[in-house]
Amino acid sequence: MDSQAVGVLVTGGTFDKAYLEIEGRLHFRDTHVPEMLELGRCHLPIRVETLMLIDSLEMTDEHRGRVLEAVRAAPEPRIVITHGTDTMELTARALGAAQLDKTVVLTGAMVPYTFGSSDGLFNLGSALAYAQTLPPGVYVAMNGRCHVWSQVRKNKQTGVFEHVSPSPST
Repeated sequence: MDSQAVGVLVTGGTFDKAYLEIEGRLHFRDTHVPEMLELGRCHLPIRVETLMLIDSLEMTDEHRGRVLEAVRAAPEPRIVITHGTDTMELTARALGAAQLDKTVVLTGAMVPYTFGSSDGLFNLGSALAYAQTLPPGVYVAMNGRCHVWSQVRKNKQTGVFEHVSPSPST
């Protein structure tokens, strides 16, 4: 295995939603990650694995368990996970608590990639860069910022991921 290889695990979220014009709703057809990597002219050795294509509001602890097992089973020491933003921090916490000896970066998008004005391409590129440069641990990378799994939350009023101080130990 190439020492620079990065595994990308796809779970769905707004990142991979597409618009059904006739029905006027968003849905999942397939992941856009390979197209995004090509558009971004990515030259990293990358393995893309689609675990699921669901909205993160539908993600359960069982789904998070599948993500954890996929990270453990991945041959790459660096992993990027595309994930819906509504529950990304919950999955980050589940992975962080597992104390994996890998660098895992979760990312997503606030606007679907297919809309053209999406932040997804930027976030994917940032996550790939963070995955290559950060030490083992679990991180959330959104909109140019990277947060440690235990010190991040999505501000539902602003739609921005922000740093939170760790809880004091008891």
